[in-house]
Amino acid sequence: MGTVLFLIALICEVGFVIYCMVTKQNHKKVKNWMRVAVFAAFVILTLLSVIVWSFRWFLPAILLFVMAAKGAVSLIRNKTTIIKYKTTSIVWKSIITILALVFAFAPSIVFPQHKSPKVTGEYEVATATYTYIDKNRIEEFTDKGDKRFVNVEFWYPKKADGTFPLLVFSHGATGIKSSNTSNYTELASHGYVVVSIDHPYHSFYTVSEDGTRAVINSDYNLEISNLNKEESIYTNEELYGLIQKWMKLRTDDMNFVIDTILEKAKTDKKPVYHHINTEKIGVFGHSMGGAASVWLGRERNDISAVVNIDAPFFSDLVYKKEIKDFVASSEPYVTPLFNIYSDDVWGQLESNSLYAANKTNNESFKKAYTTHFHGAKHLSFTDLSLFSPILATIMQGGKADIDNYYALETENDLILKFFDKELKGIGKFSPKEAY
Repeated sequence: MGTVLFLIALICEVGFVIYCMVTKQNHKKVKNWMRVAVFAAFVILTLLSVIVWSFRWFLPAILLFVMAAKGAVSLIRNKTTIIKYKTTSIVWKSIITILALVFAFAPSIVFPQHKSPKVTGEYEVATATYTYIDKNRIEEFTDKGDKRFVNVEFWYPKKADGTFPLLVFSHGATGIKSSNTSNYTELASHGYVVVSIDHPYHSFYTVSEDGTRAVINSDYNLEISNLNKEESIYTNEELYGLIQKWMKLRTDDMNFVIDTILEKAKTDKKPVYHHINTEKIGVFGHSMGGAASVWLGRERNDISAVVNIDAPFFSDLVYKKEIKDFVASSEPYVTPLFNIYSDDVWGQLESNSLYAANKTNNESFKKAYTTHFHGAKHLSFTDLSLFSPILATIMQGGKADIDNYYALETENDLILKFFDKELKGIGKFSPKEAY
């Protein structure tokens, strides 16, 4: 919608300039009426919900209002003064207007208006956001001696009776806790309590209940950037050390959140905690969050199901000094596991030793479910593919060949069916090898 409106405004502006140049007149009254009409059309589209009001429309609304107000005032005054026509003046004013339109419509183009993936469950979904303070850990990313804080957000059945399985989500390397909101909402609508974690200083940006802000740590961001280069600057031994550091922070956060929730479920009076079945817990995550989820599936006996979305099994990599490379652990993985892969990862399973444990013939994971989405790229499994296709394309190094809605809705459906089988004991789960 933003792109369409911008193009209409651009065509009108360019068309008007051409009209003035052909007729050798300013046509100021026509221009004023055009601007009033464009703003009126914007208001009507907003009232009809064709334009769904959000942050992306704030700047266009201001610009169109200012232009319309200026035009209306000029029409009301009805000045008869004839201004001599000058082509250069018309062109320069038009260039300024076009630049203003580009600036104003940029948010609506970069973050286009879109419909949300379908929600199919019977329950209305409520949300709640909290900050948990870990009194046993000092924040390693600051030198203030602060305790580590972790921000979480819940999605859960509203006005429902009984308790529901707890699902804990961890975002990607530089993601945010809302990265897979469509998935959380779909799960909660079917009777799950979903909590997503912002890992401060790994998360792109997070704000706690008291207003404390934490942006991604520059050193950590550089480590991730270096890892994703075509030729890594790290030796495998150095990379193994980084993996251990990243996973410790992630799994410490996840363990702390789960333990905190289990404790609050006993005593806290907030509605969300009353809905949690503490004996049914699943974990899932995207990218680094998926790797941390698999890791946690090895560490905790109370986790009954794990979903790994496009991530290496860091927990099952062993660094061999004699060959200076990674090999897979031989310890069987007993927690039910479902792997979802994009083309980006699927193509590396046999060629990149970081995925040595992910190989489909790994006997330690012979009971795991695995599926591959043809045409999908790494961020096809997050809501960013809808929220900002432009950013997703830039960040993942190319445009996905799969329909974004198909990828997300199929992913959400598969994850729901997997957790239904493993945590609720209902339905069957037999995913196709590829979608």
